Amino acid sequence: MQSMTGFGRGAAANELWNAAVEISSVNRKQAEVVVQAPREIAELEGRIRKEALEHVSRGRVQISIRIEPGQAALPKARVDAVLAKAFCEAFEELGKSVGHPLRPEAADYLRQPGIVTLGGSEIDAEQAWLVIEPALAEALRGLVAMRRAEGGHLKADFIERLDRLAGFARTIADDAPQRLPRQRELLHKRLRDTGLEIDLGDERLIKELALFADRCDVSEELTRLDSHFAKFREYLEADEAPGRALDFLCQELFREFNTIGSKANDAGIAQTIVEAKTEVEKIREQVQNVE
Repeated sequence: MQSMTGFGRGAAANELWNAAVEISSVNRKQAEVVVQAPREIAELEGRIRKEALEHVSRGRVQISIRIEPGQAALPKARVDAVLAKAFCEAFEELGKSVGHPLRPEAADYLRQPGIVTLGGSEIDAEQAWLVIEPALAEALRGLVAMRRAEGGHLKADFIERLDRLAGFARTIADDAPQRLPRQRELLHKRLRDTGLEIDLGDERLIKELALFADRCDVSEELTRLDSHFAKFREYLEADEAPGRALDFLCQELFREFNTIGSKANDAGIAQTIVEAKTEVEKIREQVQNVE
């Protein structure tokens, strides 16, 4: 299981280019890859996204690529010999005009536009890919490692909270059978308080209690809760990304506990339900970070 948040960094170099790649990811329902790279290698964005999506199925992934020329690709000075010779001859002509020889200094050549120029290093996308690919692979390994490590922490937290929820369900299952005797005593007390003496074996009282028992039966909800707990644990061990499935199960867990709270008609069970729903909300909040 992986978290959707993580970071990775990678670097690679050859004689022509040095590449550095940084990748960060945050949670998002769908997979989204954003590439920030020099304009000259825009044609590589498709490959970069494909590489990223082989490791990430959900989350917003931002990939930043920096590329610099290597030793063999450093800019070289270019000299326009024809322009330099013409510049020198122009000084000779000027010397004749003023009556004494004039020779241009080195600084004069450098100040004259076009005589000495520095050539830029244009990025060839295919050559750049030779260093971007290994740097990207290293950054993705780092990203996945961090996402798995955080996913491991989330998994441990989920297991602990599931154990608590299972404990709440057992408490409800233990308390549920006591509701009918309590309701019978409560109903009989109310009748006595109103001055009506009705035998506990009266058919009308038995019918009322039978209806109450039917309305308050939570055995189906408890069975479904056990099934959801088992499925949740199964998804935690699955190889596939379980985020969406876990989010759905959180909704189902909340719904079952909420239904029990509505049907139970018992103060003690109601308090247990409040605690259980709070725990489910904590799980659901953390599930939003699961891939």
